[in-house]
Amino acid sequence: MALSNIKRVKSSEIELKDRLVSIQRVAKVTKGGRTFSFSAIVVVGDENGIVGYGLGKAKEVTEAITKGIDDAKKNLIKVPIINGTVPHEQYGKYSGGRVLVQPAVHGTGVLAGGAMRAVLESAGIKDVLAKSLGSSNPHNVVKATIDALGSLRDAYTVAQNRGVDLNKVFNG
Repeated sequence: MALSNIKRVKSSEIELKDRLVSIQRVAKVTKGGRTFSFSAIVVVGDENGIVGYGLGKAKEVTEAITKGIDDAKKNLIKVPIINGTVPHEQYGKYSGGRVLVQPAVHGTGVLAGGAMRAVLESAGIKDVLAKSLGSSNPHNVVKATIDALGSLRDAYTVAQNRGVDLNKVFNG
């Protein structure tokens, strides 16, 4: 992840909504038989530009989800949103998961599947074209989507980093 663009956010001052992306039941084989536990990946966001993900593991489903929500609140980032969509096209990558996120005109909706849809809707993006290009594993897709959203920059940020006027960013 490009950590230079990611703006960390404190979870205490905002109202977050959580979305369950995936639950897996895993088994450990012991002498006494199989011991089952659960892992849950959860996405939280305020639907206004702040989003985060977390992984929770426990012996019961509800505990795993609760742990995932707590973990997600520790990993919040701020996403630039312009007119309900992303400012520019961006690729994201994590392990085998690769994603493409493109801006779309008003009225398009969220054209994304599964794990990507949960992340984009939690971030508050209303119109976007998105495609998962690599692995369909929800863990890697969520992390790749967060990577893509964390790498987005709006025109004001670009102008500030370059030390030029905002008009010069658009007109050269």
